[in-house]
Amino acid sequence: MSGVGTGHDVRAVADAVLYEGYLLYPYRATAGKNQSRWQFGVLGPPGAAEAGVGEESGMSVQCVLDSDAGAVGVTLRFLHLQARTLECPGPHGEWVPVDRLSSGDREWISWDEASECEIELGSWTLTELMSGIELPFEVPAGVETELVLESDGRQLGRIVRTQWALSGHVEIQAVQDTHSVLSIGVRNTTAQNTTVVEGVDKRSAPAYSMLGAHLILECDTASFISLFSVDDSQTLIQNRCYPVLAGVENPELPGRSSTVLASPIILYDFPEIAEQSEGALFDSTEIDEILTLRILTMTDDEKVEARATDPKAAAIIDRCEGLAPEGLADLHGVLRDPQVGQRDSSNLIPEVPDGADWWTPEADTSVSPRTDAVMIGGVRVAGGSTVRLHPSRRADAQDLFFDGRIAHVATIHEDVDGDIHVGVTLIDDPAADLHNWYGRYLYFAPDEVEPVSAVEEQGYREENGS
Repeated sequence: MSGVGTGHDVRAVADAVLYEGYLLYPYRATAGKNQSRWQFGVLGPPGAAEAGVGEESGMSVQCVLDSDAGAVGVTLRFLHLQARTLECPGPHGEWVPVDRLSSGDREWISWDEASECEIELGSWTLTELMSGIELPFEVPAGVETELVLESDGRQLGRIVRTQWALSGHVEIQAVQDTHSVLSIGVRNTTAQNTTVVEGVDKRSAPAYSMLGAHLILECDTASFISLFSVDDSQTLIQNRCYPVLAGVENPELPGRSSTVLASPIILYDFPEIAEQSEGALFDSTEIDEILTLRILTMTDDEKVEARATDPKAAAIIDRCEGLAPEGLADLHGVLRDPQVGQRDSSNLIPEVPDGADWWTPEADTSVSPRTDAVMIGGVRVAGGSTVRLHPSRRADAQDLFFDGRIAHVATIHEDVDGDIHVGVTLIDDPAADLHNWYGRYLYFAPDEVEPVSAVEEQGYREENGS
């Protein structure tokens, strides 16, 4: 996922978490990958995990904030399963369950949808939270019906949407020291003291579960502290969710925020939704462009079945079909100027700060292999430069054939060990354009290449007829 700014944007990231895995391509109920759903943040009914038919009933999180922080607000969000069943009129006026209803090019099938639940638990000062707070909550059961009519107004059948009651319990406790530690535990207590969930199996357990459960914590000031900058963060306990800073990062207050997202999906601080994304596809492990192209290749019958599966699937297909060429082009990627920001005019490979591990964001200083440069013999060499090859320290049998050949530089790379590699294509290679197109280069160390002038290149071309 890639951007959050205002509170609204925080909700956009939270919604991506909420609906991750809700329904996957090809968005049809008959697809095998859609037979097992609700993979993230599931709080099952008590006893379901022990019986092997559902998920654990609780999750908990601990985060750090300044001891002089203002009021802290806590919001719990999750999806509530909504079973959609179909019925048609029987011979004696009764309603008869059916698996499918059809009218013209429209279809409806029985399916498990979900509705969003958001519970604002309240707001308290740290002093109030030090004594501990326990909050029970209830989500009522419900049944809604919707008539399905033929184009001429005749009654074809009806859709019945059913939800089962849920109940839960939240515990909040603050411990004050140099910094304060805020602990929050959420438990699904549905039917804990009754026999309602006796006989619940893997298929029915989600109806009594809280799906995609996560927390949004908000403070009056930027008082939450990133766990990546807290020395004792290893002593904190996170169970089935992890707290990350959210919102807009203030460069004057690094590692601080007024908002925390406690997510069942591991994220880094300040997660974002890419501005090029046209909307949710419920699968953040996929590239939007590839998934959109797959959707556009679906047959008309496949699209009809997907639309019949879920209104949200119908919305995805409609959005992809209506995507303008420029919108599809936006999904292909973003071109960024490597000279913007901290880069100097020489555009040499940026140095990794001392003590920063290569896999951390601090080590990513906007490298750009096609425009980064390296100094060789006092000459700046980058993409577009011309060099003569002198394979030496790592030369193999094939490399020796390239000795003395002239090549164009395509990329400059630095690996995790700090070694620099110059990617080139031979100027007299008939397949050079093809290699450039799909990024297949020959790689040499800086001391294996010699910068040459345009005059030398022209002389080489004339001599070799290239």
